[in-house]
Amino acid sequence: MTTRLLDRFPVAEGTMAFRLEKPAGFTFKPGQNVDLTLLDPPETDAEGNVRTFSLACDPAEDTLLVATRLRNTAFKRVFQALPLGSVLSLDGPHGDLTLPHSSNRTIVLLAGGIGITPFRPMVLQAAREKMPHRIVLFYGNRRPEDAAFLDELLAAQRDNPRFTCIAVMSEMEKSARPWTGPRGLITAALLQQHLRDAFQPLYFLAGPPAMVAALRATLNSSGADDDDIRTEEFAGY
Repeated sequence: MTTRLLDRFPVAEGTMAFRLEKPAGFTFKPGQNVDLTLLDPPETDAEGNVRTFSLACDPAEDTLLVATRLRNTAFKRVFQALPLGSVLSLDGPHGDLTLPHSSNRTIVLLAGGIGITPFRPMVLQAAREKMPHRIVLFYGNRRPEDAAFLDELLAAQRDNPRFTCIAVMSEMEKSARPWTGPRGLITAALLQQHLRDAFQPLYFLAGPPAMVAALRATLNSSGADDDDIRTEEFAGY
């Protein structure tokens, strides 16, 4: 199927969101992704013309949204320069990083950087539908300036008393913004502090491969079973 580029706008320093036309009859679950293919791009490289993007929008919206770090690759250069209205090939949705139907277990989302994209629609849908799931999001970034959708996610706690967002900054000495939240990394101590009352937690991890591996090791050392951990890695393409 095909889609059209409707809009683009920054959502953090070095991070751009792209709004796309929603094909007729297209449905997805929060956490799923799509493959976007550039058609006849003016340049390409060894990494090719296809990229996988998590859908970052509420499934109820009339359009689709993806977001990505801007890196110096042919795909990224072409994508951010595409004229609005340009047609792209869209394949999907794919993936099973989705919320369970049962709401009795605590859902723990751990995101690093652009890994927030599969989790944003979970948070939006949960608030809109007043879902009973208890959701706790840990969101790690270097600085607030780097954290896509940060203000929106912090504000979502007011709309959904079943949702908590713990944002953690590791390089505040390089930031121009004030920050009163936790600093450093997402550690076992931080998890324990905020998950004391968690019931049979189910963990979702998304972010750069090194961060996902480190968080999995942290969870394992804290007693979490691999059967209760679901992951998605966002490589730096």
